[in-house]
Amino acid sequence: MNGVRVDIDDRVAVLTLDRPQQRNAFTGEMGRALGAAYRELDADDDVRVLVLTGAPPAFCAGADLSDGEKTFDAPGDGEFSASPVDPPAFALRKPVIAAVNGHAVGIGMTLAMQADIRIVAEDAVYAIPQVRFGVVPDALAHWTVAKAAGMAAAADILLTGRRFDGHEACRLGLATRCLPADEVLPAALALARDIAVNVAPMSAALSKRLLWDTAIHGYGPDRVAALETEAHVRLMGGPDAAEGARAFLARRDPVWTARLSDEWEDLR
Repeated sequence: MNGVRVDIDDRVAVLTLDRPQQRNAFTGEMGRALGAAYRELDADDDVRVLVLTGAPPAFCAGADLSDGEKTFDAPGDGEFSASPVDPPAFALRKPVIAAVNGHAVGIGMTLAMQADIRIVAEDAVYAIPQVRFGVVPDALAHWTVAKAAGMAAAADILLTGRRFDGHEACRLGLATRCLPADEVLPAALALARDIAVNVAPMSAALSKRLLWDTAIHGYGPDRVAALETEAHVRLMGGPDAAEGARAFLARRDPVWTARLSDEWEDLR
């Protein structure tokens, strides 16, 4: 068992961090399994949205500390990366929703920050406390947290390692919604299913890529305008652009036909 469970239903894939007795404490094996699942699901045209969650009662309690003081021993050459999930969620072409249904600490929180949308449990504990363990935040947290919440909030969270709850996570911009823990996954699934039915897969892929590439590369307005124009020209006149209008006028669910596996091209 690699600690990651994948369930697919009605074009939504749910990836569950699945070591509940250890509060889903994260291992290298889990990181490899999660990256492999991301790659496989991103290539599957029958999957349109991914939801990342944890087996109750937690989302992810952080790194597995079962090795005690040896947990952060120096690694052998070539054996370690501070970004243990490859590719990160933001590099996928499909929307990724983090249903943070319980405590998310350390790498639990930093992995959630790689998702496109985060829904969190209001009374759970959140922290990125690596500086309190003599190491530093991981999984690109110095970039994702600063992009989501700004430099001041990122410094507050990353340099202190302090705890906060779901309400503060929303106030800081680290999450979009906070709910009672048992409502988090249902809300994420409802959102995922709405996207899976009503959002054209190629449109979502191009919009997501443009959103994250703008954050990564710091594109200015002229560059964004050019890339938006390129995306529009690529889609306009295509079958899904016509289908979107037809479905809206007929008040029915759209039937999208574009296939990322065959037709995807990165923006230039």
